[in-house]
Amino acid sequence: MISFKSAFDKVLENTGDYGTESVNLLESNGRILAEQILADRDFPPFDRATKDGIAIKFKVVQTKKQSFKSEGIAQAGSTQLELKDHSACIEIMTGAMVPINTDTVVMYENTVQENGNFTITESIKRGQNIHYRASDISEKSELLQIGTKIGAAEIGVLATVGKSQVKVKKLPKIAVVATGNELVEVNEIPLPYQIRKSNTYSLVALLRDKNIHADSFHLVDDKLILKQRLKKLLADYDVLLLSGGVSKGKYDFLPAAFDELGVKKIFHKVLQRPGKPFWFGKDEARKAIVFSFPGNPVSTFVNYHVHFIPWLNKSLGIESSQFTVFLENPIANNTGLTVFMGVNTRIKEGILCANMLRTSGSGDILSLSRSDGFVKLEPNQVINGDGAELPFIRTKNFDV
Repeated sequence: MISFKSAFDKVLENTGDYGTESVNLLESNGRILAEQILADRDFPPFDRATKDGIAIKFKVVQTKKQSFKSEGIAQAGSTQLELKDHSACIEIMTGAMVPINTDTVVMYENTVQENGNFTITESIKRGQNIHYRASDISEKSELLQIGTKIGAAEIGVLATVGKSQVKVKKLPKIAVVATGNELVEVNEIPLPYQIRKSNTYSLVALLRDKNIHADSFHLVDDKLILKQRLKKLLADYDVLLLSGGVSKGKYDFLPAAFDELGVKKIFHKVLQRPGKPFWFGKDEARKAIVFSFPGNPVSTFVNYHVHFIPWLNKSLGIESSQFTVFLENPIANNTGLTVFMGVNTRIKEGILCANMLRTSGSGDILSLSRSDGFVKLEPNQVINGDGAELPFIRTKNFDV
């Protein structure tokens, strides 16, 4: 059995690189950018009006002239007009190209119109209400870096530069595997000695949040069948996420099956709670990574967030978010284990605070729906009545 830190370090030492792929623009949402995005032209690409009004030549105003006859209307999306008579004006709409021979836009609200003439009623400044070409960014400037997580704002940038196809980091192909004869499908009525599957559904749902559409399987507690199915899964998938079958029970065949299939055990059993029986290994020949979690729902859930998510982030070349919370409860971890406790969070005077949840243990699946995440307690760590700041593993979005 190894310490939590040793196990965590070993997981991160065995990340993978799954290459890149091109996807449609909208399908890139939530993915990791694998190409540098440069401006294909200046932004904005021309001097544009930021208000509806009239475009004039400012030096004419300096001659005390305040009334201007309109020569036409500049509309957004139309070609650039030219002011022929410098003592006149051109009406202009927001987003339109500023006409040649004009350098100032006066809002309609600051004019009075009478008989086709516009009289300026307020003091103005040269260049006002114009968004100048390249004032945001110039052509060939970097807009998005490799490794950027693509969201709605990035989608807008990509669309602006014409990226209908986007190169992103390829996601690993993952199989989610449940083991155990006691498991039945969700739509079945379980017998007194049976339970419905839950871990596989939770894991598949969690992976979908990462844009990974995993396949799910159920393996029975038969060593020969188990080996046959595992051999094919190891050949077909980059990552196996399993729940159950790694403890000390007589039907916990997974460790022996992996050994016989040539999967290298990196570690088995971690000084942590929940999730102590966690088995982690690598199939060198097939290049598959195996995360085999204990079958209790909370153990699987914790290990997914604590070990798998940092592994996935590092494989994709991105940093894992680091959070801390102020735990308001006193607590004593009188064990040699690293302990993860479910908490609720709230913002108090600008500080993220947490309170522990009551739970009946690693089989308490309802506690997962009530918690916002887990705080991490080091071995033999004692928190007194004044509370303390602790590392926080977030499993839900903050409710601010």
